[in-house]
Amino acid sequence: MRAWEIISDGGVDELVLNDRPEPAPGPGQVLVRVHASSLNYRDLSTIEDPVSRGLSLPTIPNSDAAGEVVAIGSGVEGITNGDRVMGCFFQDWQSGPISAGAMASALGGARPGVLAELVALDARGLVPVPAHLTWTEASTLPCAALTAWHALTRPRQVRPGETVLLLGTGGVSVFAQQFCRLMGARTIVTSSSDDKLERMRTLGASETINYRATADWDSAVLDLTDGVGVDRVVEVGGPGTLQRSIDACRVGGLIALIGILTGAQGTVTPTGIMRKSITVRGIYVGSRQMFLEMNEAVSLHRLTPVIDEVFEFLQAPGAYHRMRSGRHFGKLVIEVG
Repeated sequence: MRAWEIISDGGVDELVLNDRPEPAPGPGQVLVRVHASSLNYRDLSTIEDPVSRGLSLPTIPNSDAAGEVVAIGSGVEGITNGDRVMGCFFQDWQSGPISAGAMASALGGARPGVLAELVALDARGLVPVPAHLTWTEASTLPCAALTAWHALTRPRQVRPGETVLLLGTGGVSVFAQQFCRLMGARTIVTSSSDDKLERMRTLGASETINYRATADWDSAVLDLTDGVGVDRVVEVGGPGTLQRSIDACRVGGLIALIGILTGAQGTVTPTGIMRKSITVRGIYVGSRQMFLEMNEAVSLHRLTPVIDEVFEFLQAPGAYHRMRSGRHFGKLVIEVG
């Protein structure tokens, strides 16, 4: 079978498409024929810097895939050949709080990824594909969608009428906008692109702010909330945006800290967190239980993921270059077969 491999720290242009032996499902595993794999920023970061992550090379990138069960290992019940499934980002996080063991089961990192024609995955690390979704659409759910769902439903779900601040228009933020609309929440969205902000408005965004035109976007958020601040922030920027997110949050509000798109460096004054009694929660995707909960909502409302561009399997490096450019809106997907 064919699989894309990270063979060095040379980045996207040194990805190699190699032939590998066809994997066999071990006890408790199933073999999945991958039909589509979507990209996350974490996948790009892994390809660009596998050494600091301690990865053994060669390894297969990407955490997200949707495909069809084609073989079943011993001890597996409730799954049959032909089932349409998605792999869980964390193969060993079933429910409850995250643990070190669960974190060590991440696909495309601690465990080999899924950008291959066939992958052997734990049966307990799979969920069914919502019936209305295509392979391409389903492949976008395991990381970005579930991260957004986790951010909006824990420690409690966003309530109708609450205001949520969304930073940017990447995969997590776009899914968060779609979920907020389902939940009846008001959203304020930031971006450097007026075109992308307009697209977010078509998805239901209540207010938008171009942070290049309005550098003090946190003050603009306060103006839009009559000085109160937002109830929740889906914070994907990291240290470069966290201080402004704190300033834009209301007393007793919540910040779901997800990414570091602005880099790992920055200055944050924690007194704002203390004085406003803000809860800052680190979010790292979610459990299988959360995935199943999210899929119920996706199925009930027939939610369709927003896909920016689809790439053929042989053109996979182009998808990562597209992500690095920052021009995408929503998800990028590689169709495998």
